[in-house]
Amino acid sequence: MRKLIVSEFVSLDGVMEDPRWTFQFMSEEREDFKFDELSASGALLLGRVTYEGFAAAWPTMTDQYEGPRRDELQSYTDMMNGYPKYVVSTTLEEPLEWNNSTLIKGDVAEEVSRLKEEDGGDILLFGSGTLVNTLTRHGLVDEYRLMVFPILLGGGQRLFEEGTETTVLRLVETKMLGSGVIVLSYSPAVEEG
Repeated sequence: MRKLIVSEFVSLDGVMEDPRWTFQFMSEEREDFKFDELSASGALLLGRVTYEGFAAAWPTMTDQYEGPRRDELQSYTDMMNGYPKYVVSTTLEEPLEWNNSTLIKGDVAEEVSRLKEEDGGDILLFGSGTLVNTLTRHGLVDEYRLMVFPILLGGGQRLFEEGTETTVLRLVETKMLGSGVIVLSYSPAVEEG
């Protein structure tokens, strides 16, 4: 069974919206972490807003780039463009423009449960706050991987919406990056009975 991994950039005050504020914390260590994370997965699950942003950026990401680590960026870009992508939306129509993209319009919990049963690498969910909250309510997230940035934004969409049901998580791993960013990995706690 495949795992569903939510991977998010989050400010210290819980904001995940429009993560351009993360650019000031770029480092090779962060790039390596994200490369390894994507390499270890086999598919992407995205909400409409994240999908539209990615679909506009990733197909041509390396066309104008001549900076350091271009080969690594090209490999990451190839994975982003090549992996199967499952897009949850009630407003988009097929065919989707970004290659290997499939639309999920029906029962999201049922469709994601089915995807998790398929063979293949783990399913990685970036951004897509509304989708994260839906899947959390249905108990479908196997791991929350939060890259916490040392910045207070004071406003913006938070990862978990107001009224989220109390959920106990278990810390699986902690990794500190030199830029002050901390990666916290949590899985749902197993209730002992």
